[in-house]
Amino acid sequence: MSKGDSMQTIDRAMKILKSFSVNDSELSLADLHRKLGVSKSSLQRILNTLVLQGVIDKDEKKKTYQLGFELYFLGQLVEKNSHLLSTSKPFMEKLRDEFGESVSLNIIYQKKRKCIGYVGGGHELTTITYIGQTSPLYAGASAKLLMAFLPSEELSDLLNELEFTKIAENTIMNKEDLMKELTKVYKEGYAVSWGERVKGAFSVSAPIRNRLNEVIAGVTIIIPTARVDEQKLNLYFENVKETALLISNKFN
Repeated sequence: MSKGDSMQTIDRAMKILKSFSVNDSELSLADLHRKLGVSKSSLQRILNTLVLQGVIDKDEKKKTYQLGFELYFLGQLVEKNSHLLSTSKPFMEKLRDEFGESVSLNIIYQKKRKCIGYVGGGHELTTITYIGQTSPLYAGASAKLLMAFLPSEELSDLLNELEFTKIAENTIMNKEDLMKELTKVYKEGYAVSWGERVKGAFSVSAPIRNRLNEVIAGVTIIIPTARVDEQKLNLYFENVKETALLISNKFN
């Protein structure tokens, strides 16, 4: 196999793994063929290798595939060895325990907001986020927070590329409104969302900084609006900011 063929095989293997999601946790060979446009024979060869290595599991009866436990074990190593994740998690859990609500850790990745850490709340009614979830940078507290603290040139480039789509009742739909909101976030040091990305969800996000004072991530609490106590709004704001500060201090 030539170097070019090897690179193509690796690329296809990665695309197979990334084809699985929360909504598509189980896929057939035909599903992958439709998603990727790769011949079934090529897909089958790669899948056989991935199954052998344990990163893909095959259900022989249904002839479907799903992500294997080997990826989970590798993910545990990533979490253990990632300074940001390992540093943030106990503080995220403390914030979760204070209010009983879900808390997430988010970064900008490939020009989107991406969740890289999550601890679930203790209520039956909760707003579900999951690790790996992405969303547009104009929607929601965590996205606005990360945009607000970008270097001006990088922010300008992102704004020029944005295409607004209404994804929830209160989604921001133009650059002017977004810039007003980003200016407010930068000034106040935290971001708030009322149903901008998910209907019926309230969220507060604050910045995590490294030793150079650069914002590297955001910590966010997510609460169903039906359970928001408006008398506690300032408490939400202050506790999320304090959590972000405590995490930041670990980098200094």
